[in-house]
Formats: sequence, structure tokens, C-alpha cells
Amino acid sequence: MSEVSKKVAEMLLATESIAVYKDKPFVFVSGRISPVYIDCRKLLSFAPQREYIVTTLAKKAETDIGLDHIDVVAGGETAGIPYASFVSHLIRKPMIYIRKQPKGYGGTKQIEGILEPGKRVMLVEDLITDGLSKLRFNIGIRGAGAKMTSCLCVFDYASDRLNLHEGKINLAKNDIALHVLANWDDVLDTGLSKSYFSAESSKQIIDFLKDPENWGRKMGFV
Repeated sequence: MSEVSKKVAEMLLATESIAVYKDKPFVFVSGRISPVYIDCRKLLSFAPQREYIVTTLAKKAETDIGLDHIDVVAGGETAGIPYASFVSHLIRKPMIYIRKQPKGYGGTKQIEGILEPGKRVMLVEDLITDGLSKLRFNIGIRGAGAKMTSCLCVFDYASDRLNLHEGKINLAKNDIALHVLANWDDVLDTGLSKSYFSAESSKQIIDFLKDPENWGRKMGFV
């Protein structure tokens, strides 16, 4: 675990942008029941932590991707838009934002801003799970004749120790490189060492990550 990933993980936990349940588990829109909930939008309300994270994202764009390989910065609706705004400003690149699907009125556009054919796009997002929402954004980018070549995220729903890399794999199949600040290994290690949650909570998170569809049933919440 790098110093950056450790610091980002602790910021997510300290601001409760990553929250572990105490009495009742979290229920997602999909109906999935989880012991943990991630909301990186909450982090935007904490100015010092926000500044560190967006500055670190901008540095990663420069060192790991290369500014000469980025023509346009894109933010995905909705949580990715503010992060993309901060990063595009810091690296002095044009910005667009992308809807999940074209709006049903006016010009029926999916992309707001100027995206010319042939441009290389870096998508900036708060969170990546399986990567499928990023690929939906890429449909709009391809439709404009451009190409998403990289994706930069605050948090990746991945774990080296559990061999969970679904988002990275799905993006790689579409020639999109994934770059992130922290993942579950960082949060689990930091959460335990800094007493943000207990060993039992850590076990429940790991059990959920191994079998997210059935965790709630196994725990008796269904």
C-alpha cells in the first residue's frame, strides 16, 4: 500500500464517504444488500481532503498517463462531473461531460461541450465497480468519432488479495487503461489499523466482496 493510497483510504473513511453499517445494512437500487456504502460525492464537502484528492488525480494524469496523451477530459453523469472539472482545470485541458443516455428533448445530446473526431479522452470518475457504466459513456464518445483511452478514478471496487479486478478487465477489453488512487485492500488495511471498523466488520466486507449477490441472504436480512 502506497502512502497515497493509504492517505486517500483514510480520507474516505474519516469523511464517512465510505460507511460501514452498524444497525441496518445498506440497500442499493439494484436490491443488493451490502454492509458498506461508498459515496465519494460526500467528499466534495471537505475542502482540504478534496484538494488533496483532485491534486493527486491531476498528478497521476500527468505522470501515469501523460498530458500529451490526453486531448479532452470527460466527466460522467453525475458524480464524475465535479472531479473532472477540478482535474481539467489543473491540467489545463478542455472538458466535456457525458450523460448516461441522450437527453430526450432539445438537441437530444449525450455529450455537453465540444468533442471533435479523433480526440483522445480521459474519463474522470469517482468510483468504478464492474466498469460497465464507463463503457456506456464510451458509446457516446465513440459516436462522436473520438476515443476514450484512459479512465481515472478515486476508488476502485477491486482487491488484489481477493483477485477482484472486474472494472480494469472490462475496460482493458476496450483498450481503456484504468488508473485509480485506492481500492478495497487499502480501505480494509487502513480501516482496521486506524479503528474505523472492527475485525468482524472487515470480515463481513470481505464476505460481501466475495459474494455480493447472496451476502444479505446469508446474513438473514432477506
